[in-house]
Amino acid sequence: MFLKTFGWSLAITVLSLVVAFLYGGPTALILCAILGILEVSLSFDNAVVNARILERMSPFWQKMFLTVGIVIAVFGMRILFPLLIVGITAHLNPVEAITLALEKGDPETPGTYAYLLHEAHPQIAAFGGMFLLMLFLDFMFEDRDIRWLHFLERPIAKIGRLNGASFIVGLLALLLIANLAREHTVTVLTAGIAGLVTYFLVTALGDLFDVDADGDTDAEDTGAVAARAAGPNAAAKVTGKAAFMLFLYLEVIDASFSFDGVIGAFAITADPIIIALGLGLIGAMFVRSLTVFLVRQGTLDEYVYLDHGAHWAIGALAVILLVTISVEVNEVVTGLIGVVFIASAFLSSIRRNKRLAAARHSEAVTAATK
Repeated sequence: MFLKTFGWSLAITVLSLVVAFLYGGPTALILCAILGILEVSLSFDNAVVNARILERMSPFWQKMFLTVGIVIAVFGMRILFPLLIVGITAHLNPVEAITLALEKGDPETPGTYAYLLHEAHPQIAAFGGMFLLMLFLDFMFEDRDIRWLHFLERPIAKIGRLNGASFIVGLLALLLIANLAREHTVTVLTAGIAGLVTYFLVTALGDLFDVDADGDTDAEDTGAVAARAAGPNAAAKVTGKAAFMLFLYLEVIDASFSFDGVIGAFAITADPIIIALGLGLIGAMFVRSLTVFLVRQGTLDEYVYLDHGAHWAIGALAVILLVTISVEVNEVVTGLIGVVFIASAFLSSIRRNKRLAAARHSEAVTAATK
């Protein structure tokens, strides 16, 4: 099972490291490995959220996520997205942006590829941070039977009873961050609002293909078993238009998670080839494999607090992204916070399973002695 799930990732990792070595020697190989580890450590929570959504999709759309989705993740977000940002920022055409990228350059030197991408950080962080913050708030504001951090999740759920609570809290957070951003206030407000609009747009489009109370689907899509895109707990397998909306939702989430890794990579190297190999091929492939592993093993149903841990990690990542608009935060801190939340949720799930097993055993013994 392990080799079947992670075989391609392991093969691509070896190939990427070999290419990195041939391209730049031992230094390039080490940097490539570091970037791969950085991406995986930053994306544990991403894999959990992806798995919860992916398990609702039909086998066809799961394959789409693992094929078309990986192309978008590797070439779209790790290669084309930075080029696009630099091209827009510096008013360069695609050829000039690629030429500038291949020239590498120090992130501290004005006019270099890394410098221009770093200068675009406020709008990137505002967009991604607001999108992820809304994802976190909607999960926490939802009334659910199982809670992990009761002392925090219960009062948060009470706030969620207010109509539009997530939008109000998100907008207040954006106003606060924009005021702290000083010369970037307008840029942060614009990008943050775009993040809010994108989140509500993809979730609203998911609602168009929702299943009604009787379990009937949209008359225009009778082949689909639809479910809400933002609802992480539905068990129905979706197809057709509903699956397409889930796929888009999944890709937007995946893109939002990649922002911190793409920007943080330039603190390690400004070489776009090494970044593409480390973040894109090694990191993105392992995150995909981990997602599939969680789905096939039924891990999220067995370890019920993983959902909560992942969303707390998402909330932490959203806050860090917004804070980094004004304050530098080391990428290692970001990665460790996510790992700590996921590991803690996993251990809590194990303890819960042991308590439930002990309670069932005790009930069985009591019943047998009667």
